[in-house]
Formats: sequence, structure tokens, C-alpha cells
Amino acid sequence: MIELELVAVRVELPSNTPVMVLRELQGRRRQLSIFIGGPEATAIAFAMEGVETPRPLTHDLFCDVLDGLSAQLERVVITELRETTYYADLEVSSASGLQHISARPSDAVALAVRAGCPIFSSEEVLDTAGFIEDTGSDDDSDDLPEAVVEEFKQFIEQVSPEDFGS
Repeated sequence: MIELELVAVRVELPSNTPVMVLRELQGRRRQLSIFIGGPEATAIAFAMEGVETPRPLTHDLFCDVLDGLSAQLERVVITELRETTYYADLEVSSASGLQHISARPSDAVALAVRAGCPIFSSEEVLDTAGFIEDTGSDDDSDDLPEAVVEEFKQFIEQVSPEDFGS
């Protein structure tokens, strides 16, 4: 298993599709870009920014339930990639032992950010889908991060906690 860090949640241009970007903490510093849904992108961004909502969103509720059951999210693991679909596990410890619970990577990362637990990936996933970011400075790439941030800000301004249902 290889430990990752959440680098960003951004909107991929020109399709305006949310994507979360994870990167190896050590080693080759490979990255994974995983396309996710809009509500999940918002949930992750809210957690990264420490946004508090009047009522708990689904991921906050899940963390509250874990606390109520005296369970703890130990880590999340992106376990595999089949065709274009990523799979993840939540590793939850409780008095009854360690449980592995299948989850979408976007939900797993949203929970990891809230719980402050580490994120891992299998070596196979990184070998298949990981890439090393090209940091060449011979183009206009310095302008791109601002455009991505602005696009994501517009996306965030258009969603509200009510978009997540009850």
C-alpha cells in the first residue's frame, strides 16, 4: 500500500467535470486523477475548507454514526481499477475488530478528510493509472491553476446543502 495525499478537487476543462487529485506522499510522487460527481466534489471541498453546514451532510452524518458506535475510520484504500471504475475500502475499527467496507473513492476520501485519517492506494492502481505531473515551464501553464480555481469557485457558488437531499 502506498500513502497518498489529497492535492485538490477541481473542475476538468472543457468538460466541467469534477475531479479529485491524489498524489503519493513519497517515492515517485505519482498522481491519480479520479472523476467524481458534483455533490461528492462539493462534499470534499467543504471538508477541505472547514465549511460547517446548519445540518450534517451525509458524510458528516456517517462520521457522527461512527462516533456514536465507538468506531473509528482508520484509513481508506483505493483498492482497484476495473475498466474506468475505481474501487475503495473503508477500514473501520471497533470493539468487534477491523471491518473492510466497500465504498466509492469519492465517498471514502470525503470521509477521510473529515476523520483526518490517511488515504492509501494499492501499487497496482498507481501502476495502471498513476502519472507524474509534467511541470515543464516552457508554456503558459502558470495561467491554468487560476482558471481552474475560478471555475471551481463558480461551481461551489451554484450548489447548496439542499442539493444533497435529506
